[in-house]
Amino acid sequence: MKNWSGNVAFDPYLLVRPTSIADIASAVIAADSIRALGSAHSFNKIADSKDVLISFEHFPKTIGINTAVQQVRVAAGVRYGELAIALNKAGLALPNMGSLPHITVVGATSTGTHGSGLKNQNLSAAIISLELVTASGEERVITGEELKAARVGLGALGIIHHLTLQLVPAFEVSQTVYLDLPFENLIQDFGAVMGAGYSVSAFTLWRDFYVDQLWIKSRIGVDTLPGDQFFTAKPAKKKLHPLAGASTKSATEQLGSVGPWHERLPHFKLDFTPSFGEELQSEYFVDVKDAGAALEAVHALRYEIQPLLLVSELRTIAADENWLSMAQGRDSLAIHFTWKPDVPGVTAFLPTLEAALAPFKARPHWGKLFTDNAFNFAQLYPNFAPWLKYRAELDPDRKFINEQLSSWGI
Repeated sequence: MKNWSGNVAFDPYLLVRPTSIADIASAVIAADSIRALGSAHSFNKIADSKDVLISFEHFPKTIGINTAVQQVRVAAGVRYGELAIALNKAGLALPNMGSLPHITVVGATSTGTHGSGLKNQNLSAAIISLELVTASGEERVITGEELKAARVGLGALGIIHHLTLQLVPAFEVSQTVYLDLPFENLIQDFGAVMGAGYSVSAFTLWRDFYVDQLWIKSRIGVDTLPGDQFFTAKPAKKKLHPLAGASTKSATEQLGSVGPWHERLPHFKLDFTPSFGEELQSEYFVDVKDAGAALEAVHALRYEIQPLLLVSELRTIAADENWLSMAQGRDSLAIHFTWKPDVPGVTAFLPTLEAALAPFKARPHWGKLFTDNAFNFAQLYPNFAPWLKYRAELDPDRKFINEQLSSWGI
């Protein structure tokens, strides 16, 4: 068993495939240490367990939609793409989606995974109820203020089996890709560039003068549609993939065509394997107030970055109140790196990159590669200490803590 990119191998003593909540409780009670596996899209060992690992591949993938209150109760193991299709048929939508529809709802929200947009919060912000099995085997439903601690829980609070999400009415989106945006426009006109649509992604190879691709996803009837030129960048005349040389069949439709929200907000289609698969990923979040300076700091390392890089993506995320969300308390710029599968090279370079971003109090994505001892999470997250106390109350014997979490001071 390996993760999505193949850089992490899972070798638990016991793999459990529950078909009911009772099965989950039995596994938790019997285990000394236990973790849950989502879509295996994390690039570190956050989901790993040397003892018991739970897979939801046989768990009933229920999707209970309540159109009257615009909510959905979704089971662990359900992927965002599967959920989105069901919601759209009911005339409803998620406020946002990540770049991949292939990831599970529970796994993505538990690690603070996000979409894009100056007004869009990360995916976990939609959670209004969270159901889990605690370390004692008891069922617990978390709502209200307690969700601030539980929404981004890193799998350390219990085994989540259902979430309830708040929805919005379905909407349509068009997607246009622009080429060769001057890097100075991204720096000097950051708000105008990243606020040009409902969701905006800038893909760059950190060349001297240009952002290679700018993907603008515009909400029909709300956003002003982009024109024939964006600053001096010109719209692409053919469909593109963020990675040079990759098949465009996996990419969502572009060229200004209009489609339902779930077929435009992700970068990739559910029915295709996105990108190359064999890759590594890192991502760091800084306050948008520091966006220009942080981008310049990374740009200064471009000659060291380029030999290791497949592509880099820049996105914005609105602030939220969730204690371990990377956007907690601040509107954020996410600086994402899709690396070549060179584990020694990337591992050796990350401390240099992280030192350059340290003055901006960069927070790493919990599910991606970063240097374990490079971050003081108690300083980066105002509620880190209260969260540790909350976690200990739910799991005093550290049943849900693995080596990766321990290395982060959890």
